[in-house]
Amino acid sequence: MRHHLSQSELSTARFAGLLYLVIIVLGISSELVLRAPLINLSNAQGTAESILAATGSFRASLAADLIMALADAGLAVLLFALFRPVAPTLALAAMVFRLVQSVLIGANLMNLQAAVLLITGGQDISALAPGQANAMAALFINMHGHGYDLGLVFFGLNSLMTGVLIWRSGFMPKILGAGIAAAGLVYLIGSTLRFFAPEFSAAFAPAYGLTVLAETAFCLWLLSAGWASRRLRVA
Repeated sequence: MRHHLSQSELSTARFAGLLYLVIIVLGISSELVLRAPLINLSNAQGTAESILAATGSFRASLAADLIMALADAGLAVLLFALFRPVAPTLALAAMVFRLVQSVLIGANLMNLQAAVLLITGGQDISALAPGQANAMAALFINMHGHGYDLGLVFFGLNSLMTGVLIWRSGFMPKILGAGIAAAGLVYLIGSTLRFFAPEFSAAFAPAYGLTVLAETAFCLWLLSAGWASRRLRVA
């Protein structure tokens, strides 16, 4: 068990924290600020009109998600480098699962792009009945939501592994590992409900508050890795 990080590892941790901050900020902004106000899946016509009136915001949400996926891939590699001395095989497995999530999130953006093409006339819809294009666009948006949750299955498994790595590391607080592992369980349960028992998804939604708290705490620890490591050395 290690109780401190080298200077190069501290730099890796801080850069990882910076990427994590980018992921948190862009992830929340793209979904809650830019996209959610425009979408009502029970009203395909109204959703299409909202997106058409704010196409720039909708496309900005795609750009934010793309940058987030790229940052997530970079973070996966940095966390592997940080945790490899703790447990090489487990660290590698965690990186692979996080990279799979990044790929799924990036590829899943094509569903939103398809919706934009249908709504803005970027795709020939002359063969479709009136209103059918909007209904198809709403379906693609709904598929994006399900695709995102599919990615969270892999991220949930990554979080469980990362929680174990933190717990065993010796240079991070064990409570942080417990929080990240608990967040992984929330992601796994939430995604399972989305696919197999969607009627319970809304009731479970408040549990995602735990994931925000745990990941924000992890991000802040990484950003302040030098200070935290010095405290552990003194202890």
